[in-house]
Amino acid sequence: MLEKQQDAPMFRVLNQNNQLISLTDYTGEKNIVLYFYPKDDTPGCTIEANQFTQLADEFSKLDTVVIGVSKDSCQSHTDFINKFDLKVELLADTNGELCENYGVWREREKEGVKSMAIFRSTFIIDKQGVIADVIYGVTPEGHAQEVLEKIKNLGKTESANAE
Repeated sequence: MLEKQQDAPMFRVLNQNNQLISLTDYTGEKNIVLYFYPKDDTPGCTIEANQFTQLADEFSKLDTVVIGVSKDSCQSHTDFINKFDLKVELLADTNGELCENYGVWREREKEGVKSMAIFRSTFIIDKQGVIADVIYGVTPEGHAQEVLEKIKNLGKTESANAE
């Protein structure tokens, strides 16, 4: 499991527009909220994406980009974004490498059946590419607001360190 103060694992993954997105695209310029969710257009995932979308302008004011990750295809992500007018970037981790690198591809048991699935998790990565916070076992309702508060505090920490 990843922890605070570790360097964030590198990634280069296609987004909903078939463009390669990399951790280094944001290094030095933006904080990243990298949130992993099980599947496009399912109840919990839709709540989470919609709440991040509602707060998109506030994240932007704090030099923060919000990026969702699932194993769905680019086309599935595009459909999900269009259906709900989402204002988040979505990465298509179709081979599961990003999920593996961040330790969120895990065995779960549901109704007595074991299977592998994405463990809903969020990583706050600062402008230097270091993990500032990790939240495992996320509950979708209210999560975006919780993350926004952590980003606001991250800004205060950065200011204090700069002085």
